[in-house]
Amino acid sequence: MAAVDRAAPRLGVAGVTLMENAGRAVARAIIRRVAPCRTLVLCGPGNNGGNGYVIARHLAQEGWPVTVAALAEPNPGTDAAVMAAQWRGPRTEFTEQAAGRADLVIDAIFGAGLSRDIEESVSKVLSSAKRIVAVDVPSGLDGATGQPKGRVAPADFTVTFFRLKPGHLLLPGRELCGEIVLADIGMPAGVLLTDQVKTFANGPDLWDIPPLAMAGQKYTRGMLTVLAGSEMAGAARMASLGARRAGAGLLTIVVAGNGDVLRATEPGLIVTESPVDELLQDQRRKTWICGPGLGIDRARATLPQLIAAGRQIVADADALGACAGAPEKLRGVTIITPHGGEFAKLFGPVGQDKLAAVRAAARRIDAVVVLKGADTVIAAPDGRAAINHNAPPSLATAGSGDVLAGIIAGLLTQGMAPWSAAAAGVWLHGEAANLADPDSGGAGLIAEDLADGLRRALAALQRR
Repeated sequence: MAAVDRAAPRLGVAGVTLMENAGRAVARAIIRRVAPCRTLVLCGPGNNGGNGYVIARHLAQEGWPVTVAALAEPNPGTDAAVMAAQWRGPRTEFTEQAAGRADLVIDAIFGAGLSRDIEESVSKVLSSAKRIVAVDVPSGLDGATGQPKGRVAPADFTVTFFRLKPGHLLLPGRELCGEIVLADIGMPAGVLLTDQVKTFANGPDLWDIPPLAMAGQKYTRGMLTVLAGSEMAGAARMASLGARRAGAGLLTIVVAGNGDVLRATEPGLIVTESPVDELLQDQRRKTWICGPGLGIDRARATLPQLIAAGRQIVADADALGACAGAPEKLRGVTIITPHGGEFAKLFGPVGQDKLAAVRAAARRIDAVVVLKGADTVIAAPDGRAAINHNAPPSLATAGSGDVLAGIIAGLLTQGMAPWSAAAAGVWLHGEAANLADPDSGGAGLIAEDLADGLRRALAALQRR
């Protein structure tokens, strides 16, 4: 976005024009959501502050009682200085008392590119506000990582421009922003070089679910094999549930020991006790799930077999635990789906830059990495990354991750490319939870409920 801002004037749109459009867009968003009230606009010295002067002018023209407080004046000759000179209304000191007296405070101090921690004195002024609208991001929020630089006062809503930044979607940035409004401010069409874009908000515009072919049958939709442990076979069942609902044509669960317990469950499950090396002779078994409920020892023994056979592998749970401290053992798998603890045991702490950490992990093992969480990141070895933002908190329940591994594998089985299958699977997983019982708001959701929600999510995609 910084590059976009620099490129716009070269493509015929002046910076002052974009600033005027941005300020007008914020004022309109405020008018739609808030009744006229005593408003204080806090302006920084840079472009974000310039937006603030425009916002103040437009609100005042609509009859709002508006006052401006400047942290510092813009540098002479800048676009922000031009806009500051056009503000003829009242000014006040940049103080906690001024912020506390206002009914609404507009935070136009610092934008997404702040490179240092926000001063505590500025944080105190913002924390004195009753209600905050943020311009671009709440001041002090790192637009690249979603991490606070110093103490960040949360906004009721945030208005940003042209494209979201990662910090709008990654936690805790998403919560600090409140409602996020994305405004069109007239950026020229050619300003975004799409071949250079590597970071995406995950959603259906990013991928396509394989269509159902009129002449298709179970083998053309693909064979998926799921490894199951004898003690926690329910995890493999959950993975199988997700995979079958996602469209895998023929699914087999491989059990070490007696598989009669699994045979007595869903009638659509095919269960076998055949040795893995024997099953690998069937070249139609291209895709495997290794890890959920499998047991560390069996995962440690079986994963190398699958890798040596050149299969597509979704590795989760015990397969990841078997490689803790030695992630190179995962080279040759297709997709891994760790939660935060598993990721740390494989690659070390995520740190302050989640996107960078997941991208580095994907390059290290040459596989797609899905770091699960409320802001799941899906990264490919080539640097592409998607941030997911539709997952409700009700997904924090046992078995949910197993279902996700199954959904991803089910899409992979049908021929989707690994990064697309992972991104689509994560989004469908979140949407399945949202649709499983929309009237309950997620109350009482268990992993088994995701199957019906997934059916509804897939049906909604077909109607798009």
